[in-house]
Amino acid sequence: MPAMKKTAVRGSRSGRPIMALLDLLGRRWALRIIWELREERALTSRALRTACEEASPTIMQARLTELREAGLVELVTGDGYRLTGLGQELMEKFAPLHRFAERWSKRGG
Repeated sequence: MPAMKKTAVRGSRSGRPIMALLDLLGRRWALRIIWELREERALTSRALRTACEEASPTIMQARLTELREAGLVELVTGDGYRLTGLGQELMEKFAPLHRFAERWSKRGG
């Protein structure tokens, strides 16, 4: 069995893929950007900032760069940002969590 390549992950020395993914998704605005791109249409940087309640341009660009480098988001010339196939697959994985959150939000108490 080949040795797993160790990659630096903030807060972890394991280099485990799940830790790297959770680290990326846990960064400010990362999940919100992915959520806003869940529709199959591209959004400009400005439209994304508006959808993300006017997040700072610096943070938005940093997250978009990270998400692009991770292969989850792509920039389509003239159209804006959209999820890649991998990003769409990730959104599909969120569907059960979204359904759970909807039920959870309606609980009494």
